[in-house]
Amino acid sequence: MQGLETFVNNYLFWVHLPEITKTDIAEILIITFLVYNIMVWIKNTRAWVLFKGLIVILAFISVAAIFQMNTILWLAERTLSVGITALVIIFQPELRKALEQIGQKKFFSGLNFMELQKNNVERYSERTVQELVKACFEMGKVKTGALIVVEREIVLAEFERTGIPLDALVSNQILINIFEHNTPLHDGAVIVRGNRIVAATCYLPLSDNLHLSKELGTRHRAAVGVSEVNDSMTIIVSEETGKVSVAEQGRLERDVTPERLKERLMANQKLFVDTGRLEKLKRRIKEHGKETSQNGDK
Repeated sequence: MQGLETFVNNYLFWVHLPEITKTDIAEILIITFLVYNIMVWIKNTRAWVLFKGLIVILAFISVAAIFQMNTILWLAERTLSVGITALVIIFQPELRKALEQIGQKKFFSGLNFMELQKNNVERYSERTVQELVKACFEMGKVKTGALIVVEREIVLAEFERTGIPLDALVSNQILINIFEHNTPLHDGAVIVRGNRIVAATCYLPLSDNLHLSKELGTRHRAAVGVSEVNDSMTIIVSEETGKVSVAEQGRLERDVTPERLKERLMANQKLFVDTGRLEKLKRRIKEHGKETSQNGDK
């Protein structure tokens, strides 16, 4: 113990350790709680994608500062005030919703540590894939229009709030019944999270992509629109033709087969197994077992 004190006095005398009080600890806990909840709020909204873009820009400016790129730093400094105003405009819907939650005393109930479980989105099972495929092509046969959004990593809470909450296991009967003509829930989109239908009659943003075919209706443009702002996958059943299409990352694949739809769903949830590599691994294990048994016999 004395040797440690001697080492600190001789070599670490320049280190100034501030005195930490109970107030400091309380401040650290409060700031940690607020920062965590703000990050969870950002993660559960479309702001997460915009926030990642902001991080990339800040990283670029940091590199410019390290290498003394004065022109870039001058431009960044001049646009800082404009950038703050632009962020307020871009995040206006999310900021407004957060302020409304604070006013309704739902801020801490909506943003608590239990929200972490929302980020661990349950991967849907193969049964859910089969039910989705069956429902889409059954509806396609009778030309029943449908719009099904399959959630992935980014939580679709902002779109879920626009619809009617549900909590039903995904099945082709329920989906067909939801989108049946003249039923209360048939208008709008269904959101699927994991193996469950969480909301129906949800409103989606329309895409303003000028390259989309003019023959596409509102349903297809809404599917492309929601896929442009998050990582979800949307299945569309055309009411006019009965054909099934898939929208993902702002791209639309039209007239897919049941096999292709199942392939897209399983690939999207990383349920594919590389059979070639699996067979090689099995073969290596088998050969290793044979070599071990032969060595044992010797």
